[in-house]
Amino acid sequence: MNYWLLKSEPDVWSIDQQINAGKKGADWDGVRNYQAANNLRKMKKGDLCFFYHSNIGKEIVGIVEVIKVAFIDPTDRENKFVAVKVKFKSKLQIPVTLENIKKTKGLEKISLIRQSRLSVMPIDTKSWKIILKMGRIN
Repeated sequence: MNYWLLKSEPDVWSIDQQINAGKKGADWDGVRNYQAANNLRKMKKGDLCFFYHSNIGKEIVGIVEVIKVAFIDPTDRENKFVAVKVKFKSKLQIPVTLENIKKTKGLEKISLIRQSRLSVMPIDTKSWKIILKMGRIN
């Protein structure tokens, strides 16, 4: 299994909207950065992703699971980019803010800090576990 972080502006698509999508999940679409799109292509069914509210909040608020691997993004008229389908798994008991991530030993090298504009990024297992603990998820 691989771990990822997906960013969404909560006024566009929030964790609550993801929850409301239910078991059928929702397409994670609209990604137009090639590096982020390549990360979507690498995702496997069952991979887990942190759900990060960007711009408003700047915090990890939940976890979603990949339920359908990369397919042509229906919002891309040129059919160059892909989407994946994700379903809600859980909310973090305590949202993990970007500010706290930056202060936490062991998280200095994650893409969220190094490539802050990237919307889809891998998370290594050690960092995943640190962030879970910060969010009070066992």
